[in-house]
Amino acid sequence: MRSVRARAALGATVVVALALAAAGLAVLLVLRANLTDQAGLQAEVAARETAGQLALGVPYDKLDMSDEEDHPVQVTDEDGRVVAVSKDLEAISGTGTGGVAPQRPPALAATGDDDEERDDDDATADPARGEVSTDDPDFTHGTATVDGDRADYRFASVEATNPAGRTLTVHAGAPLAAEQRAVTSVRGAMLAGLPVVLLVVAGVTWLVTRRALRPVEGIRREMAAITASEDLSRRVPEPGSHDEIARLARTTNETLTALEASVERQRRFVADASHELRNPIASLRTQLEVGAAHPGLLDVTGAVADTVRLQALAADLLLLARLDAGERPGAALLELGALVREEVSQRTGDRIPVTVSAPEAGGFEVTGSRAQLARVLGNLLDNAERHAHGAVAVAVRREGGGVVVEVTDDGAGVPEAERERIFERFVRLDDARTRDEGGAGLGLAIARDVAVRHGGLLRVSGAGERGARFALWLPDAR
Repeated sequence: MRSVRARAALGATVVVALALAAAGLAVLLVLRANLTDQAGLQAEVAARETAGQLALGVPYDKLDMSDEEDHPVQVTDEDGRVVAVSKDLEAISGTGTGGVAPQRPPALAATGDDDEERDDDDATADPARGEVSTDDPDFTHGTATVDGDRADYRFASVEATNPAGRTLTVHAGAPLAAEQRAVTSVRGAMLAGLPVVLLVVAGVTWLVTRRALRPVEGIRREMAAITASEDLSRRVPEPGSHDEIARLARTTNETLTALEASVERQRRFVADASHELRNPIASLRTQLEVGAAHPGLLDVTGAVADTVRLQALAADLLLLARLDAGERPGAALLELGALVREEVSQRTGDRIPVTVSAPEAGGFEVTGSRAQLARVLGNLLDNAERHAHGAVAVAVRREGGGVVVEVTDDGAGVPEAERERIFERFVRLDDARTRDEGGAGLGLAIARDVAVRHGGLLRVSGAGERGARFALWLPDAR
């Protein structure tokens, strides 16, 4: 049962089966209740007809119970004695007494004079006192055997008072055979139709699910082909619908696009890094080989310079690798003005002195990694020193809910069309500098990446008529 279609078909079938079972049970209960109420109404009508005769003073043996085959009747007195029953009633249950033979009162049974009882009753009877109870009858279930046929009945019990003042209870029954036949027929029809309905539901669910999942299978096949071919330029088919599967296909294609771009950046990064590393390594090897063959010709200064350059490049590549791996910046509280003054004071070998405008009063707190922010400032100063003609300045100020560090030089500036491109890795502007002047095109890329990971921005603009202004904005720690 690993197939989605099979699970969907089974789930739908089970749900429909439970729903139909509940609905069928409810229908049967309602049907049985209605038919039982109808039987009770018929029994009540029969009981009130007999009770009406008793209230009019009709003698027990003269009661008209001609409908006794369908409605068996039993009449009992206050003492629970059976005083009258319908014709051919052979057995009864559910009325409180199972007697079916009329009994005379004890006094009359001793004398055996029924006519005298009737004369006494007639002499003392008051027709105005005979009445039928208007209260709701009591209903019970029971059985009765009429002329040898035993069946289930719904009994209604109605009280009546005869003219002699005796309280009698009439138990009349209505057959439940029709109710039982109807319930049985409906239940049989439901049980016969249920498998057919469930088969139809399972089949329709299977077909609908198969059709709905067809685009998913197309996506899966294309993804398998992309994995096998390693061709990230391919895309999965997007259905024309606007449902979840279409959104899945679009998201998959967006992921493939991002993955393709990431792989392409990685390839280009590896190629550029290999190219950058090859030059200082080749130069260092050449110098060491010459020094090994001719010790007097060893250029120690050049070897040290190549080694320093190689070390710096390796450090840049390592930092980029950590940033690409998602390294989170620290959460230390830093005062940017103090950080700028400290970093500038340590740059004793700069070609051009750096002018600092950072009030010592403070108030420029940010949160982040001190080492990474110091690296950003160092890269910006290195870039300014490399291009400036005679002036490099650093200023710290507040702006827009944050702190801005501006590094300005009076060099040739950055063409407006190239102001975003210079932040890409291993990018050098053609007229900016040569490889021998230092830098592998990673400093500004590292600076922007660190700024973004600190929730800030790094932009470049013109500085008046000439020069460039790099502005680092970081959110205020407050």
